[in-house]
Amino acid sequence: MTGTAQSEFLAAPPPRVFAHRGLAQDAPENTLLAFVKALAGGATHLETDVHVSLDGVAVISHDPDLAILGRDVRIEQLTLAELRRVNLGFGQTFTSLADALEAFPRALFNIDIKTDAAAEPTARAIRDQRATARVLVTSFNEQRRRHVVGLLPGVVSSASAPLVARAVAATNLGLTSQVRRALEGCVAVQVPECAGPVRIVTPRFVAMMHRAGVEVHVWTINAPLDMIRLLDLGVDGLVTDRTDLAVSVITRQT
Repeated sequence: MTGTAQSEFLAAPPPRVFAHRGLAQDAPENTLLAFVKALAGGATHLETDVHVSLDGVAVISHDPDLAILGRDVRIEQLTLAELRRVNLGFGQTFTSLADALEAFPRALFNIDIKTDAAAEPTARAIRDQRATARVLVTSFNEQRRRHVVGLLPGVVSSASAPLVARAVAATNLGLTSQVRRALEGCVAVQVPECAGPVRIVTPRFVAMMHRAGVEVHVWTINAPLDMIRLLDLGVDGLVTDRTDLAVSVITRQT
């Protein structure tokens, strides 16, 4: 597998359970409480998202704004101190990436960088917490992904959307060398089962990714029957809102 020997991110054998924004059962997503619940329930990895605050701090949030709370304001328009005063429910508020890495010093974090402006603050938080070996950084945007990887020597990464598209096209043509070239420097592809009418995750795709030396992580899988089907297909990880169900499925299968 492409990557660095010192990375802990994929050191344990699969299958892997990625807590999609934590476990948001009686907890707001992407909060410390959601992460506590996910880890307590057996999640192997925490999947999360990062934006940047007005004062240049990497902040954990999927959405770029507070629209879900009925507020017409963006994350980037508020300082971290202001974001920490926002009530997300269940006693939770926004947290910085650095604080999350510090709060869970042994947890493995899968970090999706949502904006160009968040790239350098994300890398800084990871460096400051000496967490490079236990994170995976990624982005749908290839330039952004490469930028962060360049800032964090030794970090592992999953493929951006353009790289996945190239790998899918090469897979359909049976071009193993082209798949390897497209995914050079990546340790995983993290994909939905389907993109519109196009099915991505097929037996051929999983086999080709494994031949290319990368893992296959599928999102966002919440139904136990789908989990069982995908694990039987050979996928290496499930990205799920229901880590409790995924852990139960895997336990029964082993």
